[in-house]
Amino acid sequence: MDFSLFAHMERIDEEQPQKRLYEEFIELCQIADRSGFKTIWNGEHHGMNFTIAPNPFINLTDLANKTKNVRLGTGTIVAPFWHPIKLAEEAAMADIISGGRLELGIARGAYSFEYDRLADGIDPFSAGNALREIVPAIKALWRGDYTGEGEHWSFPKTTSSPKPLQAPNPPIWIAARDQNSHDFALKEGCNVQVTPLWLGDEEVISLMEKFKLACKKHEEIKRPKIMVLRHTFVAETEEEISQGAKDISRFYCYFGAWFKNERPIAQGLIEKLTEKEMTKLEMYSPQNMRKNSIIGTPEDVINRIKLCENLGYDEYSYWIDSSMDFETKKKSLQLFIDKVMPAFN
Repeated sequence: MDFSLFAHMERIDEEQPQKRLYEEFIELCQIADRSGFKTIWNGEHHGMNFTIAPNPFINLTDLANKTKNVRLGTGTIVAPFWHPIKLAEEAAMADIISGGRLELGIARGAYSFEYDRLADGIDPFSAGNALREIVPAIKALWRGDYTGEGEHWSFPKTTSSPKPLQAPNPPIWIAARDQNSHDFALKEGCNVQVTPLWLGDEEVISLMEKFKLACKKHEEIKRPKIMVLRHTFVAETEEEISQGAKDISRFYCYFGAWFKNERPIAQGLIEKLTEKEMTKLEMYSPQNMRKNSIIGTPEDVINRIKLCENLGYDEYSYWIDSSMDFETKKKSLQLFIDKVMPAFN
């Protein structure tokens, strides 16, 4: 099983300097690069300090010059926010700069807050259609002399300039949840990214069942890879583990608040949640996070990840965004490297 790191700048307090957050992000990625991780994933978000990632290609090309081995993935590009020509060309340029290390993850997006600001309030169904249109379009642009005649984008005959270094193109990953998205990924010859978010092993099993059904429907297509993304925290004392569960609980409380898009937002920060408000969100409770997320001692974490491996997942992605302070993230990541990863190699 391969391991990857899913990381962003995250800011929930106006006193956190953004430059320092970026430096910490780079340091975590460099640790992963030195330690045998296959890929670093960095996504796309706008107008929200909760996850600062306006263009993953900028971060990934910077990382290309600060890392040596790790592959560099978009986790994920939000399809309705891009024109196919712009996406094809920026991805190709990033692939060239990185020496052919790009992995291109694409999704429909999730936050109505962002849809309202970058895509004229597009609904999730239409955003999914944009995803289904942009994937074949960028592959055709890389082949060259492609005329766009779609529902979302139309344009005269165009060739991506430049073309990617990897032939015929960088691996493409589709963020999938429902059966249709799994089927689409298979038909397009794409790999699959899934996450249970705050849910537990039952959801991880369900997502794999959808993937296997898609593979069965399309037996003529070579089985692609599938990656599972899970919040992960490794510690050695009960006190640290308990605090880790509280931190990830707080992360999901804020995630839910951004998703609902109902609270006041100022300077890119959502109005702070009170302890009373967070306590009411039972599905995100520390107890549920400890049960559902990958939180525990190295032995606990190994056993939980073994389930993913036994189910058939090709890649386990350590989701480090958690509202924890940098030193806590760094300590957990090092424990994962030293005491968890060797059990799989």
